[in-house]
This record gives sequence, C-alpha cells and structure tokens, in this order.
Amino acid sequence: MKKPTLLALAISLMSWTILGLAAPKNIVMFIVDDQGLDAGCYGNEVIQTPNLDQLAREGTRFTNAFCTTASCSASRSVILSGLHNHANGQYGHQHGYNNFHTRTHIQSLPVLLADAGYRTASVGKYHVQPEAVYHFHHYLKGNQGGSRNPVTMADISAPFITQDPERPFFLYFCTSDPHRGGGYATNLPHAPNYFGNNQSYDGVTEVTYHPEDVIVPPYLPDTPECRAELAQYYQSVSRIDQGLGRLIEILKANDLYENTLILYLSDNGIAFPGAKTTLYDPGMNLPLIIRSPDQEKRGIVTEAMVSWVSLTPTLLDYAGIDLATLKSDGKPYRFHGRSFHGILSETDPEGWDHVFASHTFHEITMYYPMRAIRTKRYKYILNLAHQLPYPFASDLYAAPTWQEVIKSNTKKYGQRDVSAYLQRPRHELYNVEVDPQEIVNLAENPEFSRTLSNLQRRLKVFQKDSQDPWIVKYRYE
Repeated sequence: MKKPTLLALAISLMSWTILGLAAPKNIVMFIVDDQGLDAGCYGNEVIQTPNLDQLAREGTRFTNAFCTTASCSASRSVILSGLHNHANGQYGHQHGYNNFHTRTHIQSLPVLLADAGYRTASVGKYHVQPEAVYHFHHYLKGNQGGSRNPVTMADISAPFITQDPERPFFLYFCTSDPHRGGGYATNLPHAPNYFGNNQSYDGVTEVTYHPEDVIVPPYLPDTPECRAELAQYYQSVSRIDQGLGRLIEILKANDLYENTLILYLSDNGIAFPGAKTTLYDPGMNLPLIIRSPDQEKRGIVTEAMVSWVSLTPTLLDYAGIDLATLKSDGKPYRFHGRSFHGILSETDPEGWDHVFASHTFHEITMYYPMRAIRTKRYKYILNLAHQLPYPFASDLYAAPTWQEVIKSNTKKYGQRDVSAYLQRPRHELYNVEVDPQEIVNLAENPEFSRTLSNLQRRLKVFQKDSQDPWIVKYRYE
C-alpha cells in the first residue's frame, strides 16, 4: 500500500490542532480473552462489572455482535484486518507448534492508523503474526501479573497515552482474563482453577463468588464441577472490570476521555465445551460496547447484527480515513466488513440483519472447517468435515466440567445430546428465535427446505466473493 507523503502527514496532523478543529480522535480497543455475555449490563445479576455497566450507559451496547471464528489467534487476526481467516491466512493459533501466520500482504489496523498519523501501542496479549503485518510503535511490558492484571496494564499505558496530546493514539489493550490457565484457586481450595485466580495482583481487589450463586446458562450442565468453574470465571471477569475502570480514570484525569472512542469486546466465547471453538451462539455472540465521543445518543441498546470483520473499517472510518482511497498494488483494498460507526445511535437500523462466520482451526490438531450464516431468525452451519468427530481444544477437554461428563457417562451436556455434540451432520439449520439453544436441527425438515436453500445460496455467494478456498468442495461433493 502506498505510504502518505511527509507533506500529507503534516497536513493531517495540523488538522487536529489548528483553526479550532476537533481534538485528536483517540481509540482504545479493549479486548478480553474468552468472555461470553456475562456482565451486569447483559442481564447477569450476580457478576459484578460496574465499570463496564457504566460504559454501556454512556455508549452503545450491541446484543447481536458476533465473532467470525471462535478461536483466539484466528479471531484477533479478523479484528485487526477486517478479513475472514480464509482470506488473511491466520487459520488458527500463532503460538507454539501451531504456528499459523497471516499473509504478508495484509494491511492491518495498527499499520493503517500509523500511516494516517496515529501513535500506536499494544499492551497485554498479542497472539498474531508476523509482527511486520501487525506492527505497533510501542509494546508496553513489565506490568505485575502480566496480562492477567489489567490494573497495572492501565498504569503502564499512561505514559504512552499522555506523551503527545496533539497526536491521536491507538491503544490495543488485551487481557488474558478470563482465559483458562494457572494453578489452583486460593479462595476455594478444592476447586480446580483455570482462570488465573491463584495469585494476587497489585491494585486489584478480588471479587469472589460462591458456586451456589452463579447462573448456569442452558448450554452448560448444572453440576458442581461446572458451578465451581463458573465461580472462578466470574472472579476473572471482575478483575477485568477493575482494569477497565482504572484505564478510564487515567483518561479522565488527563482530559482525554471525551475525545477517546472506547470499544470493549471479547475475541470469542467462554472457554467451555459448547461455546469456544464452536459456531453455536455461545461461541459467537459476544459482548460489544462502544462509547464514541461523537455519537448523538447514549445508553443505546441496538439489535444491529455486526461482525468482527467490521471493526477495522469502523475504526478507520471514525479516524477520518476514506476507505475508498485505500489501495494495494494499485488496486482498491477491500475489507469483508463495513463501517457501523454511523449507526451507534440507532436501535434497529436497516441493512444490519445478518453475519457470516468462517472457522477452520483452533489448535493445529483441530481441523474442522465450518462456514455459517446467521440472520435474526435462522442460523445455517455447513460442516465441511462432518465425517470427523468434533475436535476438542486441549484445555476444554481437560476442564472438570467435561471430565465429569466422561466420568458419569451422561447422555446430555446442557440441553444438547453428547452424541450430537461429538458427531455433527453436514448441514445444521436452527430457528434461533424459537430455539435459541440450537437443539432442533431443521435441515431435513421439508417445511424449511426453501429457507435452507436460500441460506445455502447466500453462504455460497459469500464464500465466492470472499475467495474462500474451501469453495472447491462444492465441485466434488
């Protein structure tokens, strides 16, 4: 992509400071790791998330926000590129033996913002590669507790935020909470902990929960093991909330809050079987709260269906970058998503009524390509490798919640048959309005044959338009 000239960059920077024009349009993208719709503002009356709830009251809360692939690295590449994985190449995990890479020609959000004059910094979890594609000016490190302590993450971000008030900044703030991992719990000595609650964190006042008090969602089994894990998960989410509060304090103390767009979102769903790594709604339908300085109304709850492929175009649009002018090798640079910055004050805007999903890997051993289209009424999932048993992420398989299923030999996992979870058909069709748990597969029901055909046609067009390599399977299957 052609870089801006020094003169153009100088003019861009001057426009923020001279002649009384608007203040720099700062951006904070606050991404958490494996959080579902578990927050006070999303209706959970047990979990304590006061700072997130306040952000929702001041901004826009999306009820129909979806990742495109329920896997950490893969989803983050979509967030930062505006492209589905089958186009950007980051099919699965970046780290270790998985070693998936984004294609080198991809233009990422931090690079595009830097080209437009933004200062950029990453703090916490990164989890994509190569670095040259996802390059930030600064990588902020050294905080106590690592990326599980969002309070110290906020503190070490302060110098970057305040160092040059005349230039806008982009802060990519990524926690490792509430991802599984780390030791055993200190507050519940007999409950295995996979949510980082086994140590103390500077600046954090731990909020603990009793297993009897948690809300077990219908897609999970109501067992002692699951309740104990949910209590640990809640604690990790409350720790995140304190980091969000601290970051907002820093912005306000430096008179930056009113000209900073803040996004709060999760990369994928909760780290339990039935959610993360699946294209069922618990894996895809995620929190998204945006507070934009220039939105006309606040405290909005919107039903607009938006996807993580639209995050990069939305932020570039907010930054004042004309997407139509972006080019690569002399050709227009095309994102799979589109900006929704202009609908933040609308509760049910027209034209935002469906999303697509494309999942291929999590760990490299977990090949299970799925493509999906989700409307407000229906979801269609195409399981391209349906002959295979559904693969488990290593941490989800080891989770006490799933191990109890194995030990007890139960036939049900939440409301779903265990056999149906492990061995899936080629086609899945659900009426999510009447069957939100996606239990009754309508794909073989003749009453829904026209609905199925319509969604299949739309999905195939999407695959063709987005240059999905897996479209070749239509030719010989």
